[in-house]
Amino acid sequence: MASAWAAGSEWSRSRSRSRSRSGLDKALRAGISQLRQRYLWTGPAPPPSPYQSPHPPPLHSLPVEVQLHILSLLSPRDLCQLGSVDRYWNAVVRDPLLWRYFLQRDLPLWKSVDHLSLPDTALLSKSLTENAELDYMAAYLRSCPESRKQWKSSHPVYSSVTSFLYSLVSQAEPRLAMFGPGLEQLDTSLVTKMMNSPRLLPLAGLPQRQIDGIGSGISFFFNREHQFNILTLYSTTWKERECARMEESAAMNKLFVPQGVAEVDGGGLGASYSVIPQVEQVCRLVDGFIYVANAEASRKHDRKEECLQIQAMVNRALGPAGRPLLVLSCVSHPDMKRVPCVHLSHHLQLSLLDVPWLTQDSDAETLAGFLEGIEWILRELGRL
Repeated sequence: MASAWAAGSEWSRSRSRSRSRSGLDKALRAGISQLRQRYLWTGPAPPPSPYQSPHPPPLHSLPVEVQLHILSLLSPRDLCQLGSVDRYWNAVVRDPLLWRYFLQRDLPLWKSVDHLSLPDTALLSKSLTENAELDYMAAYLRSCPESRKQWKSSHPVYSSVTSFLYSLVSQAEPRLAMFGPGLEQLDTSLVTKMMNSPRLLPLAGLPQRQIDGIGSGISFFFNREHQFNILTLYSTTWKERECARMEESAAMNKLFVPQGVAEVDGGGLGASYSVIPQVEQVCRLVDGFIYVANAEASRKHDRKEECLQIQAMVNRALGPAGRPLLVLSCVSHPDMKRVPCVHLSHHLQLSLLDVPWLTQDSDAETLAGFLEGIEWILRELGRL
């Protein structure tokens, strides 16, 4: 009965999204048609002017549906360049409905989002008649990975000098605390794959820094050059995790201690948490955090509970402020249906955190996305 209700609910949401997209398509076509009537001559051909070509540009004569299809194939940079052609295309590429269309289409496909680029849910919750004051174009260009990649590559001139000076100073390896349900619930072990990755070589020897059975610290070389340490924090013992997996139940998380009731943003109450003394000691020593979220769409998730546990772990009372948080939106295999990383970021209410964070799609089988996330957090720590 529960599975039938869930399937019916998903079908209802799918129909609602389809109707919304259909209405948006119609509104967008109507808007482009109005722009053509405003900026282009659509009646009988006027007498040719001696100062302009007697033949209109070929793109202007295409049907609205064809123009819309061409626009949908262009990158954000191409669209901005198209806007410099003439007044008509400048108005088209700035149309808020067009960029809202791109947002709804592309959001589920983006593989990463960070604290500077997470789009507001209000951008997509407004009706078609309430979007005149919202700048969807700016939101899209700020959020899409292609634009963020260009910003990342444009470092100031002094950055290379800074990196050289860092290399002259002997520094302790960065220490990262890794925790989250994705470490324990996925069919493929993320830690096992990390130990066997050719780009993420563990140092020789047994794991060090054992902390009361919770986890152990292992040092890695990233790209055979940058050394860092990951302290893996499991919520239960291996035996308890295996029993929970066989019974398809949730084992009690031993990393956190309920402290009372807290209000969760977006409505509802949840138990506030603090970390156990051993983990509190870890939080005071580490330089950053890695949260492994289970992003498999086929499973049920208590995101409010996860949100409160993340807040307890990165609590600024337990260490220096501003330590980065890498959220791995992880599934077992690359062909599994996943929760889009933008939606996961909203579900975990990462915008409430006062630390830099990145949500990165990844899968445990191939480590796709994992190395990109490690590169980001090492860069935030000034080690790249």
